[in-house]
Amino acid sequence: MGKQQQYVLRTVEERGVRFIRLWFTDILGFLKSFAITPAELETAFEEGMRFDGSAIDGFSRRHETEMLARPDPTTFQILPWRAGDAGVARMFCDIVTPEDEPFAGDPRSVLKRNLERAHDLGYTFYVGPEIEYFYFRDSSPDPQVLDRGGYFDLTPLDVAQEYRRRTIITLERLGIPVESSHHEVSPSQHELDLRHTDALTMADNIVTTRLAVKEVAMEHDIYATFMPKPLEGYDGSGMHLHLSLFQDDQNAFYEEGAAYGLSKVARAFIAGLLHHGREITAVTNQWVNSYKRLVTGFDAPVYEQWGRHDQSAVVLVPSAKRGKSAASRIEYRSPDPACNPYLAFSLILAAGLAGIENGYELPEERHNGPAAPTGVHRLPANLAEALDAMEGSELVRATLGEHVFEWFLRNKREEWDRYQSHVSQFELQAYLPVL
Repeated sequence: MGKQQQYVLRTVEERGVRFIRLWFTDILGFLKSFAITPAELETAFEEGMRFDGSAIDGFSRRHETEMLARPDPTTFQILPWRAGDAGVARMFCDIVTPEDEPFAGDPRSVLKRNLERAHDLGYTFYVGPEIEYFYFRDSSPDPQVLDRGGYFDLTPLDVAQEYRRRTIITLERLGIPVESSHHEVSPSQHELDLRHTDALTMADNIVTTRLAVKEVAMEHDIYATFMPKPLEGYDGSGMHLHLSLFQDDQNAFYEEGAAYGLSKVARAFIAGLLHHGREITAVTNQWVNSYKRLVTGFDAPVYEQWGRHDQSAVVLVPSAKRGKSAASRIEYRSPDPACNPYLAFSLILAAGLAGIENGYELPEERHNGPAAPTGVHRLPANLAEALDAMEGSELVRATLGEHVFEWFLRNKREEWDRYQSHVSQFELQAYLPVL
């Protein structure tokens, strides 16, 4: 048994932990969990814990019901919102088959496979997200905001300062460092910026953060949502991702003396994101509602282009800090916080690596006027358009694997069909009185 596993066993005993929750996500990114007692922990490490995979939507076919959850001891944390109860801890799991093979439908395994490919090329992938979300009074379909604050407001208008503070304390107890937090542009909208780390750890951190935000909100009898566009007429919630590749201890995106400090590797990575951007959008923005955010007139990306100051561009290049080459990065702006981070990171990495391996040329930076830029593709305008682009992509199919690729398309086509047949309040208000 490894040192990390021994540490977990010792901590469970010393801290009086009574239950260990085994966490994993389904293909859409919803957190799943079941609990074991300390008596089962050694067995879980050595053999994995059996569960019925057919009960998890998108996991197993009828003849593949048995799955094993194998906990990752490096993710062990005691859950701080269970302080009043018997000690409860959690670990993320990798899902494997009874033959001890990585399960093709496990999003965490998909990301690990793609990170291994990057490692074979000499790269480590780092991510730092800006996670936006809303607080409402409850989860009713008529959202009631808590404040009328705006960007960076520090006034009585921002009544949720205490909720953010409690959330940050909770995340720090879970080993997730938060660089900053603030009120966002829209009423009752907030942002947490997590300190960058390797992509697998960050995907785990994002899943944990979404739960922590909701748990703290529930403690205060309010509701937190990561829905991309809950309020009409206001900015939606994005999850801007600050990305970098490292080779050993060197930032592969930085080159001294190059334009904007961007190395050849960085330029090719951006070119890959632009080239394959439409193909991966169905996963980075996986809900019908996601496309209500990706429209002009708001602080949201619309066009597959890059720039340093253009908020409508899907890729921004922040200015590098003088003397801090390690901080050089690019910002991918289209994803929203309701995506599955394991699958989103996999595709973003694959698109960037395709640019590097195939020598994609980065187009010139464009400066948009009021009109749409000539010759530049727009991001998909709706989920159906995004799914069409995804379905024809060999890169997405190879990155996700056949199981996830086919199930995701099928599930999202069904979502679009339900949306298409729905008669909205807009239609009733606009057409019923006059037609």
